[in-house]
Amino acid sequence: MSDVEPRVILATDCGSTTTKAILIEHTGAEYRLRMRGEAPTTVEAPFEDVTRGVLNAVAEVEELSGRTLIEDGAILRPAADGRGTDLYLSTSSAGGGLQMMVAGVVKSMTAESASRAALGAGAIVMDIIATNDGRAAHERVRRIRELRPDMILLSGGTDGGTIDKVAQLAELIRAARPQARLGRQFQLPVIFAGNVDARDVVRENLDETTALQIVDNLRPVLERENLGPARQEIQELFLEHVMAHAPGYPTLMQWVDTDIMPTPAAVGSMIQTIAEQEGISVIGVDIGGATTDVFSVFGGVLNRTVSANFGMSYSISNVLAETGMENILRWVPQGGHRVARVDQQSVRSSDGAAQLDKQAVPHADIGNRIRNKMIRPTTIPQTLDDLMLEQAVAREALRLSFEQHKLLAVGLRGIRQERTISDAFAQTLTGETLIDMMALDLIVGSGGVLSHAPRRQQAALMLIDAFQPEGVTALAVDSIFMMPQLGVLATVQPEAATTVFKRDCLIPLGVCVAPVGTDKPGAECVAVTLESEQSRGEATVKFGEIARLELAAGAKGMLTVRPRRRFDCGEGRGTAVSREVSGGVAGVIIDARGRPLSLPEDASTRAEHVRQWWHALELYPGV
Repeated sequence: MSDVEPRVILATDCGSTTTKAILIEHTGAEYRLRMRGEAPTTVEAPFEDVTRGVLNAVAEVEELSGRTLIEDGAILRPAADGRGTDLYLSTSSAGGGLQMMVAGVVKSMTAESASRAALGAGAIVMDIIATNDGRAAHERVRRIRELRPDMILLSGGTDGGTIDKVAQLAELIRAARPQARLGRQFQLPVIFAGNVDARDVVRENLDETTALQIVDNLRPVLERENLGPARQEIQELFLEHVMAHAPGYPTLMQWVDTDIMPTPAAVGSMIQTIAEQEGISVIGVDIGGATTDVFSVFGGVLNRTVSANFGMSYSISNVLAETGMENILRWVPQGGHRVARVDQQSVRSSDGAAQLDKQAVPHADIGNRIRNKMIRPTTIPQTLDDLMLEQAVAREALRLSFEQHKLLAVGLRGIRQERTISDAFAQTLTGETLIDMMALDLIVGSGGVLSHAPRRQQAALMLIDAFQPEGVTALAVDSIFMMPQLGVLATVQPEAATTVFKRDCLIPLGVCVAPVGTDKPGAECVAVTLESEQSRGEATVKFGEIARLELAAGAKGMLTVRPRRRFDCGEGRGTAVSREVSGGVAGVIIDARGRPLSLPEDASTRAEHVRQWWHALELYPGV
């Protein structure tokens, strides 16, 4: 790649169903998005060549921009005379992305560090094998054989510690003789990132039967993680062993100017770049059809989790099964009225012996609509009821995924324990979560249900209900799923990636003001004043209510929040907070429902509250 600053940049993201291309140009003052295009991904039959989908997506960009980008069936470079591109980059999650298993001696210590390393590299962690995971050896062997991961990350032991348990894990992998998901003719990559004293015994067990790579220990001492070498090796092996055997990827790897990144790793790169450059704490979420990825950066530490069974189409039934119908219906006020209508018609005999179950008909109907989305994943809501139901399910998918994220995004576990192997196995200490919602500055949402919500206020309230931000937090959505392409661009041109991210990718939704505390419904909770060049607004909001003050996108204002004595907005209970904020489509949303958020138990009361919140934000017409 040339050291000369590129003027024209082309980037693609090969997703599981759609390949998306963006064209970025330097306008003379800054980098801006010029055009985007998309086409179906072609990694599977009948095409079985990912480059076909890439060229189709780029051809759409060509047609829209009038700039020639393809010549002789390949990306044209360098840019000259209004043709071609200076820089071409790509990410990929086609073919299921990067699927891994991790193994560690202690499940809540080295195995957890291995999970963080794999997730940070963009992988889906299919299973965690540990010597204390409660399974018999033959069950672990069968699990490895059944899953057929793309690679295995083996960890365990601090440097200089015992090697017996690490040897057991290596013997287990050797006994399983795992076969890779792609490319039956090559050996499965195994990365060992454990005790340096155990390297010889690991080589003895795995050198002949696997493509073994050895990197620095993930936990050289209990008090410190060293995830970088393992993550870098995972991404290199992803290219060398996984992508190299996927249809069409060898050609695509020749076209790009830097390594192809797994899509989730690229999104994480973009989130971390923004956090570092702005000096802020960020949570990002990408809710897809099959999985939901959550990213967080607090104190400069990036964490990522994949909720592999929580999505909005292929996995939507898993969301229903995990959260339950009642948790979904609490966000849909019409649910209570449908139940009531059924109740009035439910008695089929004078003695009441054959009464229809109060919940059966509406629950069955709603359950069927959710399952129809699973078997017809490309459909979109056709009625307002369908839209409200889909967004209710999205709240639960986001909430469940975030709960999982908080469990993994923790400080190191076991560092206060005695450093003996027996104590390590018996330890029950859990690391404290790194997620500090009061310190959070920005939530970024991505995925169709958020980015394509008919009204931006709907996306804002979905994020608020699911993540329950505290204090003062900015909200935004990725308008057209550009974060993967910008993430890989950030590795080589961070200025260009950041500029486009702020100006063309993010749509500011506004600011959420959420006092922490609880009180009786109707009691005064918070008084808010917002002053900008255009206007001055103020509101006194009672506990249990939501209110909104206008502040247009691009406008700035001075926000003063005066919580009542029971509530905290970041400076202590009853202490005022003042700061400059930027506007958005939804303005400043004052969420006085308290934290933790608790909805009324009574269905009718809850339905009325939900309607009031929706009216305050003008969420749905006529509701």
